[in-house]
Amino acid sequence: MDGADLGFWRIATAEPARPAIVDDDGTTLTYGELLDRSRAVVRGLAALDLRRGDALAVVLPNHRAFLECWLAGTEMGLYFVPVNSHLAPAEAAYVVANCEATVLVGHADLAELCRAAVAEAGIASDRCFAVGGIDGFDDFAVLEGWPADAAAPRSPGTVMMYTSGTTGQPKGVRRPLPEGDPDDVAGMTAAATCQGFGITAGSGVHLVCGPMYHAGPFVGVSTAMHAGHTVVIMRQWTPERFLELVARHRVTNTQMVPTMFVRLLALPDAQRVQADVSSVESIFHTGAPCPADVKARIMDWFGPVVYETYGGTEGAATIATPKRWLQKPGTVGRPIIGAVVKILDDDGNECPTGEPGSIYIGSSRSDAAEYFKDAEKSASIRRGSLVTLGDVGYFDDDGFLFLCDRKIDMVISGGVNIYPAEVEACLLAHDAVADVAVIGVPDDEWGESVKAIVEPQPGTTPGPELADDLIEHCRARIAKFKCPRSIDFVEVLPRLPNGKIEKRRLREPYWSDHQRAI
Repeated sequence: MDGADLGFWRIATAEPARPAIVDDDGTTLTYGELLDRSRAVVRGLAALDLRRGDALAVVLPNHRAFLECWLAGTEMGLYFVPVNSHLAPAEAAYVVANCEATVLVGHADLAELCRAAVAEAGIASDRCFAVGGIDGFDDFAVLEGWPADAAAPRSPGTVMMYTSGTTGQPKGVRRPLPEGDPDDVAGMTAAATCQGFGITAGSGVHLVCGPMYHAGPFVGVSTAMHAGHTVVIMRQWTPERFLELVARHRVTNTQMVPTMFVRLLALPDAQRVQADVSSVESIFHTGAPCPADVKARIMDWFGPVVYETYGGTEGAATIATPKRWLQKPGTVGRPIIGAVVKILDDDGNECPTGEPGSIYIGSSRSDAAEYFKDAEKSASIRRGSLVTLGDVGYFDDDGFLFLCDRKIDMVISGGVNIYPAEVEACLLAHDAVADVAVIGVPDDEWGESVKAIVEPQPGTTPGPELADDLIEHCRARIAKFKCPRSIDFVEVLPRLPNGKIEKRRLREPYWSDHQRAI
């Protein structure tokens, strides 16, 4: 199928009995049923005077209501704003107020966030809806059952996501609304994504593994819906349940983060051997660098089905197919069609092949992203029409992009740049390491020294003996100046739902103590 055959509304009209959703609670919906519900939401939003260019905010877990609201918003020309449910109430309130949403749909499990958000944004109670019941909110069933009357004009909307806020308040990434027919816009995008990630358009089963309010999982589920697939929704990911759902539903494609790979590989050998993953055609991952050893082991298990993409909420840049990655282990691929990727030094000059620099990305299209109502922050990440996500990398002689690390995470010890991702990949190859973060800590002689914070595998005894063993493991594999000088152990490392470690939280106590000592 090509773009002309794709698009949710087109498929739902032609094949209403096609299975659309298997929700986490067991609820199932066909394409026709989902179309009816989403169009009822369209009518309800239109009755509340939402028009093209307005914002609809949702504070929802992985739930079918998320997809109903997204489909409604993107059929009637709205900015659909999914709010990160792991934010603090003040942060969620900031997002809803900042995006200028005039309607909010929430969930009873996230009632505190919802109440804080509507209070800050000043949204009237008759414009607030909740799944499961929140005091002062109308039931979402009212909106998804809005009676038939004159249909709202069809116009393509788009998602407006907020960055995770690792540096200050979350920032809304906003693009101009697309023009044309919603099905045509959706179909063309879905066709391109399917082609890039080896996904069969027109049939298949997509498993939602991560929170849909994040860019990676959202791309996966939105592509699946517009490609005519059945979407199986997981609310909470565990390796055991993942394997069970893959086998039960014959899952063909999914989006994951490298942490999930690590946890799958930590399962007992007998459990992995018994797992039926033969239906999987495509796994694409993003969100954090994936150690080459981890990715190679996953492909030994699942087959050559793992695709990698580099980019962020601000835009996509590269894709590494399984074939290309196996030829060039560690690469994040070549630029996708229409993308511009450059490696620039601190003065804005292009770096020679093989020399690391800041990665800047852009598009040949005119829909460049901006941080909403933050011109200063938008300007700070720009070089002309290109933006940086804060990552450092380089191109090899064949034009393949390799990541070093995030610039903010780079350790400078004795004037030498050390990239933690390389050290982390080395440590993850040790059988005793379940997870690891490498940071720079104060050092009176060198400015910074390398510290590894290790989450040991279950059954492993942390302590000086294991620390010495891990340091020697590194010294046998990477340059001595890159190796950790010290190792601390923790029960669980703090990770965001998108797979990124919260390194700011890990660094803070070491640098706070250092400042007090000064």
